[in-house]
Amino acid sequence: MNKGIFEKYKAKYSEVGYVTQLQMPVVYVEGLPGAAIGELVVFDSGQLGYVSSLQRRLCGVLLLSDLPVGVGSVVSRTGSGIKINVERELLGTVVCSLLNVLCIDSEDRNARYIESEIPLLSVRRRVSKPFFTGVTKIDMLVPLGEGQRELILGDRNTGKTAFALQVLATRASLGDICIYAGIGKKKSDLIKVKSYLEKSGAYNNSVILFFDASSPSTEIYLAPYVAMTIAEHFRDLGHKVTLILDDLTTHAKYYREISLVSGDYPGRDSYPGNIFHIHARLLERAGAFISPDGKETSITCLPIAETVNSDFSGFIQTNLMSMTDGHIFFDSAFFGNGYRPPINNFLSVTRVGRQTQTSLRWGVNRECASFLLLNQKTEKFVHFGTELNSGIGATLKMNELIQQLFTQEEDFLVPMSVQLITFALVWIGALKSSVHTYICLSKDKYIREDTYRTLTDTLVTSSESLNDFLGKVSAKKVELLLEGDVHAQS
Repeated sequence: MNKGIFEKYKAKYSEVGYVTQLQMPVVYVEGLPGAAIGELVVFDSGQLGYVSSLQRRLCGVLLLSDLPVGVGSVVSRTGSGIKINVERELLGTVVCSLLNVLCIDSEDRNARYIESEIPLLSVRRRVSKPFFTGVTKIDMLVPLGEGQRELILGDRNTGKTAFALQVLATRASLGDICIYAGIGKKKSDLIKVKSYLEKSGAYNNSVILFFDASSPSTEIYLAPYVAMTIAEHFRDLGHKVTLILDDLTTHAKYYREISLVSGDYPGRDSYPGNIFHIHARLLERAGAFISPDGKETSITCLPIAETVNSDFSGFIQTNLMSMTDGHIFFDSAFFGNGYRPPINNFLSVTRVGRQTQTSLRWGVNRECASFLLLNQKTEKFVHFGTELNSGIGATLKMNELIQQLFTQEEDFLVPMSVQLITFALVWIGALKSSVHTYICLSKDKYIREDTYRTLTDTLVTSSESLNDFLGKVSAKKVELLLEGDVHAQS
């Protein structure tokens, strides 16, 4: 860093302190009587830190780099909290260091503080618009709304990040600004994330913040706050924003490490007492909002949490579940049984997503959920070796087709109209095999042919209920089935 910055602020405030203790990444400074928690400070070597705690004679400072400072080093206040430069040029870029976006000039009005006030109820609005993910199982069984905070949790390597990237690709195609924050991840994960977004065409509408495990602990701790600040910037410009925080269990571990080094009293699982607060104050900044000019905007936040052996009763996991609007559970047992994505819809919850549904989607959701529950009971019954009658056989056959409808590769996204049309054809018995093949062909035709797209969209938007929709699809099934193409592909 430029040492001239230190001289500038030393002359401005005439208030300096001296380093007395060093326990990386925490530095204890004596002096600076006017310092405030969260204030940015600068060392005579040009390094930066911010005040994390205040004691009677000392203040604790977290260094923003891994380079140590010597005992006796001089420290100056800046009179400002941590601010970052937020500009449209961030789109289509990767930010791998806080110093790349950090604003040193405390008087720069184009920069934003990473710690901001939580929006009041007066500027919030009801979550009322659907949030389509392009993943059939979620859109049908665990519907989301724009501005919702939905936790994604599950064991390692069960597809949580892959699902998050599918969501970003879908939302970018719908015009959202997409932000992905990788917190303490492996460097190889950055290549996967970037290549997926480039391949899906979402990269130019996205910002990737990636602080890998080799980054300074302080940067990893601040990563989700930086991501949320960038999201708020685009929200204030009138955009809808989708934010992925991957993941907050790792974030909590790094904060625990910093707290223990700082000498904070450990609580449950050695986490500090304010661990709930640091996540709650972050997630409360997301939601559905009304801008000063009356435009509806939103920040839809999908934090990710990792479980161990599918146990989501852990401390951090339950904390996050209590402060979000539901959760999507990636079950390792489902993963082992070959379900892709391995989402356990019975243990997943959406608290506000269903209020955004049309009567048609509500009916599909109700019928799907009821049938899957019936099938679960039927499979338990069949497990005892009971002789199958025609009713049980029909239930098992329908479940096979429904599971084909829900099976989806990581790089495959399905438009909402195609999801609903396929479900209707399966439900009325018109589509009795090759469901996945039909979805691929139907999606391709939906994208390429205006006539087919208009037909499917009209059937969906003009239907007032599920029964009305099923009747219309039945009348048009000859045009919708694509029988020649399906048989040719099969």
